[in-house]
Amino acid sequence: MGDVLVVDDEERIRSLMVRSLSQEGHRVVTAGDGDVALERLATESFDLVLLDLVMPRCNGLSVLASLRRRQDATPVIVLSGVTEVGARVQALERGAVDVVAKPFSLVELLARTRRHMSAPRRARDDGRYLEAGGIRLDLDRRCARVHSRDVALAEREFTLLAHLMRRQGEVCSREELLRDVWGLAFDPGSNVVEVAVRRLRARLEPDPPIETVRNVGYYFSGP
Repeated sequence: MGDVLVVDDEERIRSLMVRSLSQEGHRVVTAGDGDVALERLATESFDLVLLDLVMPRCNGLSVLASLRRRQDATPVIVLSGVTEVGARVQALERGAVDVVAKPFSLVELLARTRRHMSAPRRARDDGRYLEAGGIRLDLDRRCARVHSRDVALAEREFTLLAHLMRRQGEVCSREELLRDVWGLAFDPGSNVVEVAVRRLRARLEPDPPIETVRNVGYYFSGP
C-alpha cells in the first residue's frame, strides 16, 4: 500500500479516486489545482501522483515542469481529456510515467496505479536526461548518445525509445504504444509499431536492448 496524491479540479473525480484508492488500502491526499499540489509535494512524500492535465491557475504540464526543476522523481500518471497528441507527448516528455485518457475506465486506472506503484523506476531520469542500458537521452535537445556515439533519431523513434526506457523491464503492449506514442485510441490495422521498432533497433546496433514478447509487445532490457 502507498501514499497517493490526486490532483484534479473536479470534486467528483477527486471523491471517486479517494473512495476507490482507499478501498485498496492507500492513503489518499487531494489537491484541486497545480499550485496546491506543488505545495504538498514540497512538504510530503508520495508514492504516486494522479495528475489532471487541464486545470485553472497551474495546469498539469506546469506541475511536471516544476517537478523536473526540483528533480522530484515521484511517478506521475497524467489524466487527460485533451485529444491532441502533442499535449500527451509533452506530458510523457516532461516525466509522466503514463497517460490515461478521460473519460477513463476505473478498473484500468487502478490496474495502472498498482503497476506503477509496485515497479521500481530503474531507468535513471534526472529531469533532462534519461539513461539506461548504455543509452543517454537528452529530453530537452531531443538527441541520443549510445555507447559514447551520437545517434540521430527521428521524432517518433525518440519518443518510442523514451517510453520503453521509462518502463525498463516492463512489457509495453502494442495497444499501449499506439495510444501513448502515436496517440491512437484504436488499432489502425497497420504495422506502424513494428516498423518503428525495427528502425529503432537498427539505430541502436550492434546490441539493441529492445526485446519482443511474441503476440504481446516489447520491453527495454538494458541494465
